[in-house]
Amino acid sequence: MSARRNLDGQVAVVTGAARGVGELLARKLSARGARLALVGLEPEQLKNVSAGLHTDSAYWHADVTDHEAMARVAAEVADRFGAVDTVVANAGVAAGGPFAASDPVAWRRVIEVNLIGGAVTARAFLPALTAARGYFLQIASLAALTPAPMMSAYCASKSGVEAFAHSLRAEVAHQGVRVGVGYLSWTDTDMVRGADRDEVMRELRQRLPWPANRTYPLGPAVDRMVAGVERRSAHVYAQWWLRGMQSVRGAVPGLIATVGRREMRRFEPRLGAISTGLVGAGGAADEEARTERRH
Repeated sequence: MSARRNLDGQVAVVTGAARGVGELLARKLSARGARLALVGLEPEQLKNVSAGLHTDSAYWHADVTDHEAMARVAAEVADRFGAVDTVVANAGVAAGGPFAASDPVAWRRVIEVNLIGGAVTARAFLPALTAARGYFLQIASLAALTPAPMMSAYCASKSGVEAFAHSLRAEVAHQGVRVGVGYLSWTDTDMVRGADRDEVMRELRQRLPWPANRTYPLGPAVDRMVAGVERRSAHVYAQWWLRGMQSVRGAVPGLIATVGRREMRRFEPRLGAISTGLVGAGGAADEEARTERRH
């Protein structure tokens, strides 16, 4: 295990920083002395987060899927802070329900924000990270380890960002840039609470085997993420048991297919009532931002 680095005075960029994991991660990194560049779609929320930090900070309103916007943000962050030591690609959205009945726009948007957005963020900030021999942390999920029914877009996107980060790690290691993947199970955020508002999705999750069937507190999960940033870890596990999933992930799809057949048969009469849009306050903010751009 790598030694923890002193973050005092270092510059950290966090996307999806208006709420949830991103907000608390920014607060905890700031408490350890890091200066923060916050990126997201909710300028008032970002302003409030920035105002409450212990260290120098600034915020940028940008869509992580927009190449030009993120290139501008990266240039402005470099001008504002002089360097970038850490980038956390945390921005994400989710949608649930059967693939065949899913909203094609919402399904695609999950892929765009979670996967394309992570790659766009990396592309924008890699020059600065290379100059600083810095660290890029891509937030993935338990969904990358255990793809499950009713979550096809989210699982595909998180499996994708995991593979992207592993590929990127091999490409940039010789330049001194470290790349990590962060894994979280169900954690108490607006996204998870939004998903739980759907009765069927909530019941399906409750029927998962322990320990994947519970919601974990946000604070300890983010503490593990901060420790990962300090160590520039290749893998960061927000819940203790996720590390063990790596050794059995090859067997998981077959098991899920067997159990999923039974569960889908059980819930089939109720599947038509599942909401097909993006979930939670972050999903609502994303939809609002896209609506404003269209008008």
